[in-house]
Amino acid sequence: MALKILVADDATFIRDMIKKQLRDRVPGVEIFDAADGARAFALFKQNEIDLILSDWEMPLMTGEELLRNVRGSPNGATVPFVMISSRGDRDHIVKAIQSGVSDYLSKPFSAEELLRKVYKQLKVIGKLPSAQAPRATTQGIASASIDVLTGGARSEVAAAKPVTSASISNSALLTAGPSAVVTGTKPIKAVSSPTKTAKAQAQLRFSDNRIFPCIIREMSLQLMSCVLQRADDLPTLFEPAVVDIDMGEAKGLARVNGYIHSMVAGENRADSNTVKMVIRFVDNDAEKFEVLSKFIAQM
Repeated sequence: MALKILVADDATFIRDMIKKQLRDRVPGVEIFDAADGARAFALFKQNEIDLILSDWEMPLMTGEELLRNVRGSPNGATVPFVMISSRGDRDHIVKAIQSGVSDYLSKPFSAEELLRKVYKQLKVIGKLPSAQAPRATTQGIASASIDVLTGGARSEVAAAKPVTSASISNSALLTAGPSAVVTGTKPIKAVSSPTKTAKAQAQLRFSDNRIFPCIIREMSLQLMSCVLQRADDLPTLFEPAVVDIDMGEAKGLARVNGYIHSMVAGENRADSNTVKMVIRFVDNDAEKFEVLSKFIAQM
């Protein structure tokens, strides 16, 4: 009998990455995917699902609501449920664990982290594939992303570090100039959102706890253009990222999921100290669109 895994996330990009990794690394897997909790629960009721990987913030029915519905079903009490979220603060994780999640995976995550969580839960229910699990690498997720586009026992996740002006060399970044902005492909009917130019602050979070403070130069509902200091461990094209946007002291941080769409030197010389980067957003969440719209309007 095929191993059945349900993947729920409103971002198509993230669902496709997860599905590719599972198909490549888990023998005999059958994958069901959904863009919201309501559809995910319908698929759960129609199929004998062995494992659920679910985003926590989704339209129509949240991951928490999906979890409650699954746990309330006759066959759902013991189904492993791994929560996936861009929020890494301890209070959020504790609340999720108290709600009944089996494990937690923080965005952005590497292929190795994803597969480690999956194998752990399959072992718990006695359905770990007999073949030895192949080793995954961080590059696996980036490679999967390219294919899609062309044709974090419970983890302790550190709270996101606050973005401060002291963490960025503003004089270097602000002179680098804005990146070219690419027209968005996702239609946004509710809000008309012309690109705005600004110098707001944010930070980019990648797997392995890499954090890069940056200056936002341009932003729309589809993407963000920013400038950051050059570093030895810079991310690569198509690598998933979580963008923490500084909304001001009273409003805290807004978190958006995306991937690196383009990256160029900030200056026309080989020893440039700055990098210009475009992050394309992948979320399809009305609440996040509303928050971003208000932020863009104030820029």
